[in-house]
Amino acid sequence: MTQEHPFAGFIRILGKGKKGTRDLTREEAADAMQMILQGKVEPEQLGAFLMLMRVKEESAGELTGFADAVRETIQAPPLAVDLDWATYAGKRRRHPWYVLSALALASSGERVFMHGSQGHTAERLYAQQVVEALGLPVAESWDDVSDQLDQHSFAYMPLEAMSPVLGRLMTLKPILGLRSPVHTLSRMLNPLHARCAIDGVFHPPYGPKHQQTAMLLGTPRNLTLKGDGGEAEARPDSESHALWMLEGELSEQQWPRLVPRRLVRDEEMTLEAVVQLWRGEIEHEYGTAAVISTIAISLKLLGRGDDPALLFIEAEKIWQARNHSLSS
Repeated sequence: MTQEHPFAGFIRILGKGKKGTRDLTREEAADAMQMILQGKVEPEQLGAFLMLMRVKEESAGELTGFADAVRETIQAPPLAVDLDWATYAGKRRRHPWYVLSALALASSGERVFMHGSQGHTAERLYAQQVVEALGLPVAESWDDVSDQLDQHSFAYMPLEAMSPVLGRLMTLKPILGLRSPVHTLSRMLNPLHARCAIDGVFHPPYGPKHQQTAMLLGTPRNLTLKGDGGEAEARPDSESHALWMLEGELSEQQWPRLVPRRLVRDEEMTLEAVVQLWRGEIEHEYGTAAVISTIAISLKLLGRGDDPALLFIEAEKIWQARNHSLSS
């Protein structure tokens, strides 16, 4: 009789049917993810595990266990970071203006670490493309991250550089036909243990799981934003749903609009428009308002105020005072 594979038990927990299935404990989830990261899982097992988890939907405890394993594996150094910014959705209908918000905050002195992936979904613009178009380096190692934080107060690292295994798993969506728990897990990693972390969510039911996972991981201040296109970008011409986890307290808020009327969407998205707005070479009403709105809500996360009206004023000052040459 063939001996059972050590990973089979995790699949059995997830696949025993409506009455027998249960969530993995935090420890079980960490053990399962550790085996995946170490390549100790057969391809058939990996596909079954990811899709059973997708059907069941991952719990906050499972996401926390997964993150525990990833953090242990990647062994990020103790770098000082004010804000962890996860960007994994890509923008489909509007430009990725939020990248300029992160850069403006960095220009004002906040140390921002952004991580993400690109290309897993067609016809979208991703943060890395903006970073490259602006002439900023893309970190390939933690030494690169350290250098870029010291030089620009901003660093971007692709998921595949942080964890090649997770980077590969992120590309499985076209093969499996569905997103996997990796799409949520990656948003919650905060690998440098920044005091503040921001991420975006497209499907509202996932928002509370992000809150709870951030709390279990010990992140002091976390914002999950149901903004534009699944990224952490506040909509300037309509309300954005903000889910806060501030020092262990969970709350929700409808972040107010900055512009009183709806603005027409651009007919096409181009990286050139984002670069030109950063450099002050064009005017773009929606883009500017989106940048300022996103800076403002980030300032609340960073503990620099509570009143949106006052934060909008401060955010505009930060935007106007940005270092245009940061990207050169």
